[in-house]
Amino acid sequence: MSSTPTQVPWIVRIPPPIWALGMLIAAYVIGRVTASPTLARSSMLAIIFIAGGLALAVWAQRTFAAEGTEIMPASPTNKKLVTRGPFRFTRNPMYLGLTLVSLGIACYFGTLPFFAVPVLLFLLCNFIFIPFEEAKMRRQFDETYTDYCRRVRRWV
Repeated sequence: MSSTPTQVPWIVRIPPPIWALGMLIAAYVIGRVTASPTLARSSMLAIIFIAGGLALAVWAQRTFAAEGTEIMPASPTNKKLVTRGPFRFTRNPMYLGLTLVSLGIACYFGTLPFFAVPVLLFLLCNFIFIPFEEAKMRRQFDETYTDYCRRVRRWV
């Protein structure tokens, strides 16, 4: 089990909620500037996705806090491999929760720029943040983490 930290890319130093907020603000501005038409709008779906996403993310954050480990993706190491709570069902409940919240916001506004946000956020998490964190966890927890990855899916 090695805990040697690697260089943290600049993109990982900016937390995913900040990226999401920036994308949502950009979607709002683009929608206003281009008078983007409403594609599909549902307040009920918005409430379901936002509430579900927030509940999942808060549950995961509280689980991390109870375990006493780091929440920031750019942390050089983690104190523990957390496999209880929502981490029994998905390896990335905070990213999943954030993506669901952004999907809920897209359902509320209903315009193309807003629907682009959960897609872009998913891509950012799936191809930048998660691989960075997975490499860190493999270095630290080796076979224990590999076994966890075999049992629990990355998203759902």
